Amino acid sequence: MTDTTRITETRTRLSQYIAAETAVLQGQAYSMRQRSLTRADLSEIRKAIVDLYAEINSLEGGSIRLQRVVPIE
Repeated sequence: MTDTTRITETRTRLSQYIAAETAVLQGQAYSMRQRSLTRADLSEIRKAIVDLYAEINSLEGGSIRLQRVVPIE
């Protein structure tokens, strides 16, 4: 598989994960008669999005710098 093909496939997966994140944010979890259902795990989706951005950046020859921000109260 060429890098161009991998980049294209990875971008497609990234788009799908972003769509999944949007769906979850719009209410993919609900409760009915003391039962609840969660269709997707938002934290797993967000982790995959970060990983896919890093993979695309790596395939394109760049580097990615991630920082964690912790609010101080």
